[in-house]
Amino acid sequence: MNIHEYQAKAVLAKYGVPVPRGGAAFNADDLVAEAKKLGGPVYVVKAQIHAGGRGKGGGVKVVKSIEDVKAEATRMLGMTLVTHQTGPAGKLVQRVYVEEGSDIKRELYLSIVVDRETSRVSFIASTEGGMDIEEVAHKTPEKILSLSVDPAAGIQAHHGRTIAYALGLEGDQVKQGVALITNLYNAFVTEDMAMLEINPLVVTGEGNLICLDAKVGFDSNALYRHKDIVALRDLTEEDPAEVEASKYDLNYIKLDGQIGCMVNGAGLAMATMDIIKLYGSAPANVLDVGGGATKEKVTEAFKIILSDKNVEGILVNIFGGIMRCDIIAEGVVAAAKEVKLSVPLVVRLEGTNVDLGKKIMADSGLPIISADNLADAAEKIVKAVKEAA
Repeated sequence: MNIHEYQAKAVLAKYGVPVPRGGAAFNADDLVAEAKKLGGPVYVVKAQIHAGGRGKGGGVKVVKSIEDVKAEATRMLGMTLVTHQTGPAGKLVQRVYVEEGSDIKRELYLSIVVDRETSRVSFIASTEGGMDIEEVAHKTPEKILSLSVDPAAGIQAHHGRTIAYALGLEGDQVKQGVALITNLYNAFVTEDMAMLEINPLVVTGEGNLICLDAKVGFDSNALYRHKDIVALRDLTEEDPAEVEASKYDLNYIKLDGQIGCMVNGAGLAMATMDIIKLYGSAPANVLDVGGGATKEKVTEAFKIILSDKNVEGILVNIFGGIMRCDIIAEGVVAAAKEVKLSVPLVVRLEGTNVDLGKKIMADSGLPIISADNLADAAEKIVKAVKEAA
Protein backbone atom coordinates (compact mmCIF):
# COMPACT_ATOMS: atom_id res chain seq x y z
CA MET A 1 0.00 0.00 0.00
CA ASN A 2 1.29 3.44 -0.94
CA ILE A 3 0.58 6.77 0.72
CA HIS A 4 0.97 10.43 -0.27
CA GLU A 5 4.08 12.49 0.34
CA TYR A 6 2.56 14.60 3.12
CA GLN A 7 1.38 11.44 4.88
CA ALA A 8 4.80 9.84 4.54
CA LYS A 9 6.47 12.88 6.06
CA ALA A 10 4.05 12.82 9.00
CA VAL A 11 4.88 9.15 9.64
CA LEU A 12 8.62 9.82 9.46
CA ALA A 13 8.38 12.87 11.71
CA LYS A 14 7.11 10.61 14.51
CA TYR A 15 10.50 8.91 14.42
CA GLY A 16 12.49 12.13 14.63
CA VAL A 17 13.23 12.38 10.91
CA PRO A 18 13.77 16.03 9.85
CA VAL A 19 11.14 17.14 7.32
CA PRO A 20 9.96 20.60 6.26
CA ARG A 21 6.91 22.10 7.95
CA GLY A 22 3.80 21.94 5.79
CA GLY A 23 0.14 21.09 5.45
CA ALA A 24 -2.22 19.49 2.93
CA ALA A 25 -5.70 20.41 1.76
CA PHE A 26 -8.45 19.43 -0.66
CA ASN A 27 -9.21 23.01 -1.78
CA ALA A 28 -7.30 26.22 -2.43
CA ASP A 29 -8.70 28.21 0.50
CA ASP A 30 -7.70 25.57 3.04
CA LEU A 31 -4.22 25.39 1.51
CA VAL A 32 -3.88 29.15 1.89
CA ALA A 33 -4.71 28.73 5.57
CA GLU A 34 -1.95 26.12 5.85
CA ALA A 35 0.49 28.38 4.05
CA LYS A 36 -0.18 31.28 6.43
CA LYS A 37 0.93 29.08 9.34
CA LEU A 38 4.36 28.74 7.69
CA GLY A 39 5.09 32.45 7.52
CA GLY A 40 6.99 32.44 4.22
CA PRO A 41 8.80 34.01 2.49
CA VAL A 42 9.11 30.98 0.16
CA TYR A 43 6.47 28.28 -0.31
CA VAL A 44 6.47 25.05 -2.30
CA VAL A 45 3.11 23.88 -3.65
CA LYS A 46 2.96 20.18 -4.54
CA ALA A 47 0.28 18.10 -6.21
CA GLN A 48 -0.32 14.88 -4.25
CA ILE A 49 -0.53 11.73 -6.37
CA HIS A 50 1.02 8.29 -6.02
CA ALA A 51 3.70 8.85 -8.64
CA GLY A 52 7.11 10.43 -9.02
CA GLY A 53 8.27 12.98 -11.57
CA ARG A 54 5.62 15.52 -10.54
CA GLY A 55 7.89 18.50 -11.01
CA LYS A 56 8.45 17.83 -14.71
CA GLY A 57 4.69 17.62 -15.22
CA GLY A 58 3.93 20.93 -13.52
CA GLY A 59 2.95 19.38 -10.20
CA VAL A 60 5.57 21.16 -8.06
CA LYS A 61 5.94 24.94 -7.97
CA VAL A 62 8.03 27.29 -5.84
CA VAL A 63 6.23 30.59 -5.09
CA LYS A 64 6.87 33.66 -2.95
CA SER A 65 3.43 34.92 -1.95
CA ILE A 66 0.16 33.68 -0.46
CA GLU A 67 -1.62 34.84 -3.62
CA ASP A 68 0.58 32.60 -5.73
CA VAL A 69 -0.04 29.67 -3.35
CA LYS A 70 -3.75 30.05 -4.01
CA ALA A 71 -3.24 30.43 -7.76
CA GLU A 72 -1.09 27.30 -8.00
CA ALA A 73 -3.42 25.27 -5.79
CA THR A 74 -6.36 26.32 -7.96
CA ARG A 75 -4.44 25.32 -11.09
CA MET A 76 -3.33 21.95 -9.76
CA LEU A 77 -6.57 20.78 -8.16
CA GLY A 78 -8.61 18.89 -10.73
CA MET A 79 -5.79 18.69 -13.26
CA THR A 80 -4.69 15.39 -14.77
CA LEU A 81 -1.01 15.15 -13.97
CA VAL A 82 1.02 13.05 -16.40
CA THR A 83 4.48 11.84 -15.37
CA HIS A 84 6.80 9.04 -16.46
CA GLN A 85 5.32 6.92 -13.65
CA THR A 86 1.62 7.55 -14.30
CA GLY A 87 1.59 6.53 -17.95
CA PRO A 88 -0.20 8.57 -20.63
CA ALA A 89 -3.54 8.46 -18.78
CA GLY A 90 -2.08 10.42 -15.86
CA LYS A 91 -3.65 10.84 -12.43
CA LEU A 92 -6.30 13.25 -11.21
CA VAL A 93 -5.00 15.67 -8.57
CA GLN A 94 -7.41 15.85 -5.64
CA ARG A 95 -5.05 16.94 -2.87
CA VAL A 96 -2.35 19.60 -2.69
CA TYR A 97 0.41 20.19 -0.17
CA VAL A 98 2.30 23.35 0.76
CA GLU A 99 5.56 23.39 2.70
CA GLU A 100 8.14 25.92 3.69
CA GLY A 101 10.88 26.62 1.19
CA SER A 102 14.35 25.22 1.87
CA ASP A 103 17.78 26.69 1.18
CA ILE A 104 19.23 23.82 -0.85
CA LYS A 105 23.00 23.51 -1.04
CA ARG A 106 23.29 19.83 -2.08
CA GLU A 107 20.83 17.16 -3.20
CA LEU A 108 21.43 13.52 -2.23
CA TYR A 109 19.61 10.23 -2.71
CA LEU A 110 18.72 7.78 0.07
CA SER A 111 16.34 4.82 0.14
CA ILE A 112 15.63 1.64 2.09
CA VAL A 113 14.32 -1.56 0.50
CA VAL A 114 14.04 -5.24 1.32
CA ASP A 115 16.87 -7.00 -0.51
CA ARG A 116 15.51 -10.38 -1.56
CA GLU A 117 18.96 -11.75 -2.37
CA THR A 118 20.23 -11.26 1.18
CA SER A 119 16.83 -11.32 2.98
CA ARG A 120 17.92 -8.13 4.71
CA VAL A 121 16.92 -4.50 4.89
CA SER A 122 19.29 -2.55 2.65
CA PHE A 123 20.14 1.13 2.27
CA ILE A 124 20.85 2.62 -1.14
CA ALA A 125 22.66 5.95 -1.14
CA SER A 126 24.06 8.24 -3.80
CA THR A 127 25.47 11.72 -4.10
CA GLU A 128 23.33 12.12 -7.24
CA GLY A 129 20.05 13.11 -5.59
CA GLY A 130 17.14 14.60 -7.50
CA MET A 131 17.96 12.56 -10.59
CA ASP A 132 16.67 9.32 -12.06
CA ILE A 133 18.46 6.82 -9.85
CA GLU A 134 18.04 4.07 -12.46
CA GLU A 135 19.96 6.18 -14.95
CA VAL A 136 22.68 6.86 -12.39
CA ALA A 137 22.93 3.11 -11.70
CA HIS A 138 23.29 2.44 -15.42
CA LYS A 139 25.78 5.16 -16.33
CA THR A 140 27.76 5.70 -13.11
CA PRO A 141 27.18 2.73 -10.78
CA GLU A 142 30.24 3.68 -8.75
CA LYS A 143 28.22 6.61 -7.39
CA ILE A 144 25.76 4.29 -5.64
CA LEU A 145 26.36 2.62 -2.28
CA SER A 146 24.34 -0.39 -1.17
CA LEU A 147 24.57 -1.41 2.48
CA SER A 148 22.67 -4.26 4.17
CA VAL A 149 21.80 -4.47 7.88
CA ASP A 150 22.07 -7.77 9.73
CA PRO A 151 18.62 -8.27 11.32
CA ALA A 152 20.18 -10.01 14.33
CA ALA A 153 22.34 -7.01 15.23
CA GLY A 154 20.05 -4.31 13.90
CA ILE A 155 21.06 -0.81 12.93
CA GLN A 156 24.42 0.37 14.30
CA ALA A 157 26.27 3.68 14.32
CA HIS A 158 28.83 2.37 11.83
CA HIS A 159 26.06 1.94 9.24
CA GLY A 160 25.22 5.61 9.57
CA ARG A 161 28.86 6.68 9.38
CA THR A 162 29.51 4.56 6.29
CA ILE A 163 26.55 6.11 4.49
CA ALA A 164 27.35 9.61 5.70
CA TYR A 165 30.92 9.42 4.41
CA ALA A 166 29.71 7.95 1.10
CA LEU A 167 27.39 10.95 0.73
CA GLY A 168 30.26 13.36 1.34
CA LEU A 169 28.92 14.66 4.65
CA GLU A 170 31.35 16.49 6.91
CA GLY A 171 31.62 17.62 10.53
CA ASP A 172 28.29 17.86 12.34
CA GLN A 173 26.53 16.57 9.22
CA VAL A 174 27.99 13.12 9.92
CA LYS A 175 26.39 13.12 13.36
CA GLN A 176 23.09 14.20 11.80
CA GLY A 177 23.48 11.48 9.18
CA VAL A 178 23.97 8.73 11.77
CA ALA A 179 20.84 9.85 13.63
CA LEU A 180 18.88 10.08 10.38
CA ILE A 181 19.91 6.60 9.22
CA THR A 182 18.97 5.13 12.61
CA ASN A 183 15.59 6.84 12.70
CA LEU A 184 14.73 5.89 9.12
CA TYR A 185 15.64 2.26 9.79
CA ASN A 186 13.50 2.18 12.94
CA ALA A 187 10.56 3.68 11.04
CA PHE A 188 11.01 1.19 8.21
CA VAL A 189 11.06 -1.88 10.46
CA THR A 190 8.47 -0.78 13.02
CA GLU A 191 5.90 0.29 10.43
CA ASP A 192 6.48 -2.75 8.17
CA MET A 193 7.48 -0.67 5.17
CA ALA A 194 8.37 -2.34 1.90
CA MET A 195 10.06 0.71 0.39
CA LEU A 196 11.20 4.11 1.67
CA GLU A 197 12.72 6.65 -0.71
CA ILE A 198 14.07 10.09 0.13
CA ASN A 199 14.82 11.92 -3.10
CA PRO A 200 16.17 14.40 -2.54
CA LEU A 201 17.74 14.35 0.87
CA VAL A 202 19.17 17.86 1.02
CA VAL A 203 21.96 19.65 2.81
CA THR A 204 20.79 23.18 3.53
CA GLY A 205 22.84 26.34 3.42
CA GLU A 206 23.17 26.10 7.22
CA GLY A 207 24.55 22.58 6.91
CA ASN A 208 21.46 20.71 8.12
CA LEU A 209 19.94 17.56 6.63
CA ILE A 210 16.27 17.63 5.59
CA CYS A 211 14.15 15.02 3.80
CA LEU A 212 12.69 17.20 1.09
CA ASP A 213 10.58 14.44 -0.44
CA ALA A 214 9.40 11.08 0.86
CA LYS A 215 7.90 8.11 -0.94
CA VAL A 216 6.71 5.21 1.21
CA GLY A 217 5.12 1.85 0.46
CA PHE A 218 3.97 -0.65 3.07
CA ASP A 219 3.87 -4.44 3.13
CA SER A 220 0.17 -5.14 2.57
CA ASN A 221 0.45 -8.47 4.39
CA ALA A 222 1.35 -6.62 7.60
CA LEU A 223 -1.34 -3.92 7.49
CA TYR A 224 -3.49 -5.78 10.02
CA ARG A 225 -0.97 -4.59 12.60
CA HIS A 226 -1.23 -0.93 11.59
CA LYS A 227 -4.79 0.42 11.64
CA ASP A 228 -3.41 3.96 11.67
CA ILE A 229 -1.57 3.30 8.40
CA VAL A 230 -4.62 1.66 6.80
CA ALA A 231 -6.55 4.86 7.58
CA LEU A 232 -4.17 6.72 5.25
CA ARG A 233 -5.18 4.65 2.22
CA ASP A 234 -6.43 6.72 -0.73
CA LEU A 235 -8.73 4.48 -2.76
CA THR A 236 -8.97 7.04 -5.57
CA GLU A 237 -5.30 6.38 -6.36
CA GLU A 238 -5.87 2.67 -6.88
CA ASP A 239 -7.42 0.67 -9.71
CA PRO A 240 -11.17 0.26 -8.93
CA ALA A 241 -11.04 -3.45 -9.77
CA GLU A 242 -8.09 -3.96 -7.41
CA VAL A 243 -9.99 -2.13 -4.66
CA GLU A 244 -13.05 -4.32 -5.24
CA ALA A 245 -10.90 -7.45 -5.18
CA SER A 246 -9.36 -6.49 -1.85
CA LYS A 247 -12.85 -6.43 -0.29
CA TYR A 248 -13.09 -10.18 -0.89
CA ASP A 249 -9.46 -10.97 -0.01
CA LEU A 250 -8.66 -11.58 -3.67
CA ASN A 251 -5.37 -10.54 -5.27
CA TYR A 252 -5.97 -8.82 -8.63
CA ILE A 253 -3.55 -7.09 -10.98
CA LYS A 254 -4.71 -5.64 -14.28
CA LEU A 255 -2.59 -6.23 -17.39
CA ASP A 256 -2.92 -5.30 -21.07
CA GLY A 257 -3.93 -8.56 -22.76
CA GLN A 258 -7.15 -10.30 -23.77
CA ILE A 259 -7.29 -13.48 -21.66
CA GLY A 260 -8.65 -13.12 -18.13
CA CYS A 261 -6.88 -15.48 -15.70
CA MET A 262 -8.16 -16.95 -12.45
CA VAL A 263 -5.63 -19.05 -10.55
CA ASN A 264 -4.63 -20.05 -7.03
CA GLY A 265 -1.03 -19.31 -6.16
CA ALA A 266 1.64 -16.95 -7.48
CA GLY A 267 3.70 -19.69 -9.14
CA LEU A 268 0.70 -21.04 -11.02
CA ALA A 269 -0.16 -17.47 -12.06
CA MET A 270 3.29 -16.97 -13.58
CA ALA A 271 3.12 -20.28 -15.42
CA THR A 272 -0.37 -19.49 -16.71
CA MET A 273 0.67 -16.09 -18.06
CA ASP A 274 3.77 -17.54 -19.70
CA ILE A 275 1.92 -20.30 -21.50
CA ILE A 276 -0.79 -17.92 -22.73
CA LYS A 277 2.00 -15.88 -24.33
CA LEU A 278 3.55 -19.06 -25.72
CA TYR A 279 0.31 -19.90 -27.54
CA GLY A 280 0.02 -16.48 -29.13
CA SER A 281 -2.11 -14.31 -26.85
CA ALA A 282 -1.59 -12.21 -23.71
CA PRO A 283 -3.05 -12.19 -20.17
CA ALA A 284 -5.50 -9.44 -19.28
CA ASN A 285 -4.96 -9.84 -15.57
CA VAL A 286 -3.79 -11.99 -12.72
CA LEU A 287 -6.50 -12.90 -10.21
CA ASP A 288 -5.40 -15.17 -7.37
CA VAL A 289 -8.28 -16.64 -5.34
CA GLY A 290 -5.85 -18.06 -2.78
CA GLY A 291 -6.20 -21.28 -0.87
CA GLY A 292 -9.45 -20.60 0.96
CA ALA A 293 -11.81 -19.37 -1.74
CA THR A 294 -15.56 -19.92 -1.39
CA LYS A 295 -18.20 -20.15 -4.08
CA GLU A 296 -19.09 -16.52 -3.36
CA LYS A 297 -15.47 -15.40 -3.76
CA VAL A 298 -15.16 -17.19 -7.09
CA THR A 299 -18.36 -15.50 -8.28
CA GLU A 300 -16.98 -12.08 -7.34
CA ALA A 301 -13.70 -12.98 -9.04
CA PHE A 302 -15.56 -13.56 -12.31
CA LYS A 303 -17.34 -10.23 -12.00
CA ILE A 304 -14.03 -8.44 -11.45
CA ILE A 305 -12.39 -10.12 -14.44
CA LEU A 306 -15.33 -9.28 -16.69
CA SER A 307 -15.34 -5.64 -15.54
CA ASP A 308 -12.33 -5.25 -17.86
CA LYS A 309 -13.74 -4.55 -21.33
CA ASN A 310 -10.57 -5.91 -22.93
CA VAL A 311 -11.27 -9.45 -21.71
CA GLU A 312 -12.22 -11.67 -24.67
CA GLY A 313 -11.92 -15.02 -22.89
CA ILE A 314 -11.31 -16.49 -19.44
CA LEU A 315 -8.91 -19.23 -18.39
CA VAL A 316 -9.45 -20.78 -14.96
CA ASN A 317 -6.40 -22.76 -13.84
CA ILE A 318 -6.71 -24.30 -10.38
CA PHE A 319 -4.61 -26.84 -8.56
CA GLY A 320 -6.72 -28.14 -5.69
CA GLY A 321 -4.60 -28.80 -2.64
CA ILE A 322 -6.20 -26.93 0.23
CA MET A 323 -8.58 -25.47 -2.35
CA ARG A 324 -11.12 -28.13 -3.42
CA CYS A 325 -11.91 -28.42 -7.12
CA ASP A 326 -15.65 -28.94 -6.50
CA ILE A 327 -15.84 -25.57 -4.69
CA ILE A 328 -14.16 -23.89 -7.65
CA ALA A 329 -16.50 -25.67 -10.06
CA GLU A 330 -19.58 -24.57 -8.10
CA GLY A 331 -18.30 -21.00 -8.12
CA VAL A 332 -17.56 -21.12 -11.85
CA VAL A 333 -21.05 -22.41 -12.64
CA ALA A 334 -22.75 -19.91 -10.33
CA ALA A 335 -20.70 -17.01 -11.73
CA ALA A 336 -21.30 -18.00 -15.36
CA LYS A 337 -25.05 -18.05 -14.73
CA GLU A 338 -25.14 -14.83 -12.72
CA VAL A 339 -23.05 -12.69 -15.06
CA LYS A 340 -24.54 -14.24 -18.21
CA LEU A 341 -21.11 -15.15 -19.52
CA SER A 342 -20.65 -14.03 -23.12
CA VAL A 343 -16.96 -14.86 -23.69
CA PRO A 344 -15.29 -18.28 -24.07
CA LEU A 345 -14.42 -20.00 -20.79
CA VAL A 346 -11.80 -22.73 -20.40
CA VAL A 347 -11.35 -24.46 -17.05
CA ARG A 348 -8.45 -26.67 -16.05
CA LEU A 349 -8.81 -28.35 -12.66
CA GLU A 350 -6.41 -30.72 -10.95
CA GLY A 351 -6.17 -32.04 -7.40
CA THR A 352 -8.64 -32.59 -4.58
CA ASN A 353 -12.12 -33.63 -5.77
CA VAL A 354 -11.19 -32.99 -9.39
CA ASP A 355 -13.60 -35.61 -10.79
CA LEU A 356 -16.48 -34.13 -8.82
CA GLY A 357 -15.54 -30.67 -10.02
CA LYS A 358 -15.53 -31.73 -13.65
CA LYS A 359 -18.91 -33.45 -13.21
CA ILE A 360 -20.45 -30.31 -11.74
CA MET A 361 -19.35 -28.30 -14.77
CA ALA A 362 -20.40 -30.97 -17.26
CA ASP A 363 -23.87 -31.24 -15.69
CA SER A 364 -24.38 -27.47 -15.64
CA GLY A 365 -25.43 -27.27 -19.27
CA LEU A 366 -23.14 -24.26 -19.74
CA PRO A 367 -20.62 -23.96 -22.61
CA ILE A 368 -17.61 -24.49 -20.33
CA ILE A 369 -14.60 -25.94 -22.12
CA SER A 370 -12.73 -28.43 -19.96
CA ALA A 371 -8.96 -28.85 -20.30
CA ASP A 372 -6.76 -31.75 -19.25
CA ASN A 373 -3.52 -29.88 -18.57
CA LEU A 374 -2.03 -26.41 -18.71
CA ALA A 375 -0.87 -26.59 -22.32
CA ASP A 376 -4.25 -27.93 -23.39
CA ALA A 377 -6.00 -25.12 -21.51
CA ALA A 378 -3.88 -22.37 -23.08
CA GLU A 379 -4.28 -23.79 -26.57
CA LYS A 380 -8.07 -24.07 -26.18
CA ILE A 381 -8.65 -20.57 -24.79
CA VAL A 382 -6.49 -18.87 -27.41
CA LYS A 383 -8.25 -20.83 -30.17
CA ALA A 384 -11.70 -20.10 -28.73
CA VAL A 385 -11.01 -16.35 -28.54
CA LYS A 386 -9.78 -16.26 -32.13
CA GLU A 387 -12.84 -18.14 -33.35
CA ALA A 388 -15.16 -15.83 -31.43
CA ALA A 389 -13.56 -12.69 -32.83
